[in-house]
Amino acid sequence: MHCKMAESGKAEKDGDNEVNDPSAWGKDELQTVCLKNGGSQGRDSAVAITGMLAKSGEPEVVKHRETYTLPEILPMPLSVMEINKLIEMEMLEEAHVHLLSLRVELQQEHQALEKEDCPAELFHKEKDLSLLYWTLRNKMSNIVRNSSALPSHNKELLVYVAQIILEEEKRQEEPWGMPGWREAWRNAVREGVRDTLKKVHLDSQEKNTSWLAVHLALLGKAIVEDLETVKAELLSSYPADFNVFETYVSCHHEAVGEHLKRLLEHVTELKDYYALLKFIIHRYPSDKIMGSCSLQPEMKEDQRVLPLDKDFLNQIKSKYCSRLQTDMRQTLDRIIELENEDMWKDRRKPEINEGLYSSNIDMDIWTNIKGHVQGSRQIDVNLEQKVVRSCLEELKLFPKRFESAFVELSNVLSTSTLWAEYHISYMNSFSALKEHMECYKDSCPIQFEQVRREIDELTTRLSQTLMEHFKTDVKPFLLKQMTRKWFSFDEDFTQLVSRTKTLSEQSKYMSPIFKQTFVNEAHFFVVKEYVSQLMKNNYSCKNRKNETAASKFTMQWEELKELFQDMKSTLDWLHPVGSQLSKIIECRKSEVKMNLQPLVENYPDIRKSHLSAVLYFRGIIRGREKHIILQRLTELKKSIGYAGNKERAFFSEIQEADNTDCLAGIPFSCLSVIVPDI
Repeated sequence: MHCKMAESGKAEKDGDNEVNDPSAWGKDELQTVCLKNGGSQGRDSAVAITGMLAKSGEPEVVKHRETYTLPEILPMPLSVMEINKLIEMEMLEEAHVHLLSLRVELQQEHQALEKEDCPAELFHKEKDLSLLYWTLRNKMSNIVRNSSALPSHNKELLVYVAQIILEEEKRQEEPWGMPGWREAWRNAVREGVRDTLKKVHLDSQEKNTSWLAVHLALLGKAIVEDLETVKAELLSSYPADFNVFETYVSCHHEAVGEHLKRLLEHVTELKDYYALLKFIIHRYPSDKIMGSCSLQPEMKEDQRVLPLDKDFLNQIKSKYCSRLQTDMRQTLDRIIELENEDMWKDRRKPEINEGLYSSNIDMDIWTNIKGHVQGSRQIDVNLEQKVVRSCLEELKLFPKRFESAFVELSNVLSTSTLWAEYHISYMNSFSALKEHMECYKDSCPIQFEQVRREIDELTTRLSQTLMEHFKTDVKPFLLKQMTRKWFSFDEDFTQLVSRTKTLSEQSKYMSPIFKQTFVNEAHFFVVKEYVSQLMKNNYSCKNRKNETAASKFTMQWEELKELFQDMKSTLDWLHPVGSQLSKIIECRKSEVKMNLQPLVENYPDIRKSHLSAVLYFRGIIRGREKHIILQRLTELKKSIGYAGNKERAFFSEIQEADNTDCLAGIPFSCLSVIVPDI
C-alpha cells in the first residue's frame, strides 16, 4: 500500500503542469494519467475532464476501446481483506492488479520451495487467491448484468471488466489461471436480458382479456429500448472483438424464446395463440422491434428473426388448431341453438333469397371459416393449411348434429307446410355451404371430400324425408281410385291434386340442384300409383261402364299431366301411358289387341299380369278374347325386341295383382274347345 501511495504521489507531482492545460492532452492519455492516480477519484477525474473536452468541441469517445495497457504489477500485494474490499468498492482495476501481484508472489514462493511439500500457509494463500478471483468474477458479472439497467453508473466499470477479461484470457494457461471469463461475461449479459424481460408488466387473464397482446407489445418496446441502450451507452466500453451488440441480440433471442415458452403454459384462448404466432413470425423481426431503424446499422438482417425450435413453433400451431376446432364446435352448436330460438320455436317462415327458401346457416358458417383462414394466411401458408384442415374436420361432424336437433325439435311441425319449407331451406343452405367449401378442394382434398359426402347425405335425407312425407300424405287418396266409389266421388282425386299443387308451389323455392330430380320423382310416384290402381282387381266395368271409366280416367290423367308439366317435370315419356290405357279401357273387346302396339313400344316392360289386370278392369275377365289379347302381347314383345326403350322402366315398378283367372295356365288350344267366342 505504501508503494502504491508513493507512486500515486509521484504521478500527481509529475502531471501537475499538464493537467492544468487539458487542451494539450489526448483523451486516452488524459484518462490514463487520471486512472493511475488510483481509486474512484481517479476515475471521476477522468470522466470530468473527458466531459470538458467534449464541451470544447472534441468528438465523442470512439465506438470501441481497442487498446489497453496493464498498470505495473506491484511487488507487494495488499492483504486478502484489502483486496476483497477493493472488489466490494468496485475498484476493479486496482483489485485485479493486486490479484496478479498475489499470483506472482505465490509463484515465487512455490519456486523457492523447489520439490518440498506445499506448506499449509501456501495452501491457504492459494485458496484465498481462488476465492478472490471468484469474488471478482461475481462482482464483474453483477456489473454486466445490471449494465443496461444502470448504463451511466456502470459504463466506465465495463471498461475494466473488458480489460480484466482480456488480460485473464492471456494468462489462463499460467498457474492459477481461471478459464471461462468470456463465458461468464456472456452469461451475465443473458441474465441481465432476462431481468429486463421479467420486469415487463403482465396482467392476469382475469383482469384483462387482452393480457397477452398488451404484454407482447410492452415486451417488444422493452427489447428495443434495451438494445438502444446497448448501442448508445455500452458499445464504447468494450473492444470490438467482444461483439457486444451481436451478443446482446443473441441473448435477447434466447431469453425471449424462454419467456414465450413460459407464456405458452398459460395460453388457452384462440386469440392469444394467434397473438403469440403473430408476434413470433411477423412482429418480432419487423421494423417494430428487431428491424427498428434505431438499431441500424448494427442489427444485421439475418439476426432479426427469432430462432425458435421448429418443434416449439409447431406446438403453438397445433394448440392453435386444436383450440380452433373447439371454438368452431361451440360456434356450430350455437348456430343450431339460434335456429331453434329464431325459427323453430316461433314457427317463422324461411326467408326467400333470389327466389329460394334459405337460412343464414351457410353464410354464418362460411363467414366464420373464411375469417379464420384469412387470419391464418397472414401468419404463414403452413398455418393456413392446418386451419383449413381443422375447420373441415370439425365441419364434417356438423350435418348429423344439425339433423338430429332439427328432427327432434321440428316434429311438432310435421303436419304443417312450414315443416316442408324448412326442409327445402336447409337443402338449399347446405348445398350452398358445399359450394363455398369448394375453394378448399385442392388444398385439403381428403377433408373436403368428407365434408362433401356428409352434406350430400344430409341433403339427400332431407329430400327423401320430404318426398316420403308427400307420398304418405297422398297415398290414401290414390288407393281410392279405380273403385266403385271412384265413378261418382271426386273428393279423393281433388285432395290428391290439391296436395300435389302444394308440393308444386313449395318446389318452386327449391334449388335447381334438387328441384328437377325431386319433381321427377313426385311425377313418377303419382303416375305409377295412379296406374297401379288398375292392377288391384278392385273393380270390373260391366254394362258398358268401361266408356264412362275411360272418360273419367282420361280427364283425370290430363289434369295430372298438366300439373306435372307446370312443375317442369322432364318425364314426358310417362304421358302416353294414360291415353293408351284409356283407349284399351274404352274400345270394344275385339279392338283391344289392335291398341296394344303403341303401349308395348313405349313400355316394353309390361307383362301379361299387368295387361290381365287392365283387362279385368275393362271387364274382360276370362275367355277366348282375353287369351287372344295376351297372345298378341307376347307376339308384340317378341317382334319389338330391343326396339322398345327398356331404359324407361314403368310397369316393372308396379306390383302385380294376384291372378284371379283360375284357367290362366290352360293352353289356348284346349281352352277353345270348352269356351265359346265372346
